Amino acid sequence: MTELRSLQLAEGTESADSGIGDVDDLPLPQQITVSSITCDSFKISWSMDSRGRDRISHYFIDLNKKENVSCNKFKHKDVPTKLVAKAVPLPMTVRGHWFLSPRTEYTVAVQTAAKQPDGEYAVSQWSEIIEFCTADYSSVHLNQLLQKAEAISGRMLPFTVFYRNQQTDYFLPDRDAQCCHLLPTVKDNSGSNGSPISGKLEGIFFSCNTEFNTGKPPQDSPYGPHRFQIQADVLFNHNTNVYFGDFYCMYTSYHYVIVVLAPVGSTGDSFCKGRLPVLDRSNNRFLTRTEEVDGSLSFRHAQDVILEVIYTEPVDLSLGMVARISGHQLMSLSTANAKKDPSCKICNISVGR
Repeated sequence: MTELRSLQLAEGTESADSGIGDVDDLPLPQQITVSSITCDSFKISWSMDSRGRDRISHYFIDLNKKENVSCNKFKHKDVPTKLVAKAVPLPMTVRGHWFLSPRTEYTVAVQTAAKQPDGEYAVSQWSEIIEFCTADYSSVHLNQLLQKAEAISGRMLPFTVFYRNQQTDYFLPDRDAQCCHLLPTVKDNSGSNGSPISGKLEGIFFSCNTEFNTGKPPQDSPYGPHRFQIQADVLFNHNTNVYFGDFYCMYTSYHYVIVVLAPVGSTGDSFCKGRLPVLDRSNNRFLTRTEEVDGSLSFRHAQDVILEVIYTEPVDLSLGMVARISGHQLMSLSTANAKKDPSCKICNISVGR
């Protein structure tokens, strides 16, 4: 399939307008179809009347993020702001990480054009506007993100408990229909825009990071003054699959890695299979469970990233304990719906943020 090589037109309205003539009797693109959508590409095709088709030399494609449809569509008159392509057999592939982002809604319209001897273009009317949404990261892209995360994960530190901080009423006995259980909720849209877990995977966020000098969980938290903690082997055992979910930062030097713990055969496990890279329980760069020579279990987490763990099933509060922390609530460290820094070279890959 022929690939569209994208070209941004001039920003200045004078020079941009000089190459466009009046609407000609060129065929109008109709029945626009967008297919084979990925996180950074799509195929587009349409039908046209035969009259004037042999004159077509170029296609003009207006591609906009959907949230911008209320803005002026063009810089000046009928000058497209996005793409110019030579007329090629349809469907054509539009690909380019520098203008397409994952999981983003776009509008697209098409115009046929004939380049004149003087360098100007005769053009058709614009087609109808079609809306579509790009896809999540593929497994190839997630593995690229995984490799970047592995590169900065640092040495592993021991830990013994997973913990979750919340406001006081979160842990009250009547907080849900399944009294005394923490229940999975849909993950928010923080992190990489293309991560398949955002807004889709149901789970419970836990932490396991420890302070370097004490080896224990920190006493400060951005999420609340009460902490539920549970022994590591309750959530992370031989029947638990481990998946890599995301790698991101929020305009700071801190980097976050999300891993998913899903009991084998669970709903969460079924969701992750085929979507997320699976990690070896005892040999990965983020979160490990190892059986020692004496039969005891040891757990380790990466030192140089902030690990966020999603456990995909309900958790019985009676299996752990709730206590008030002695530190402060540092709300500025919250990652709720936090947007990823699109300029960071450490945690971004070439297909968008």
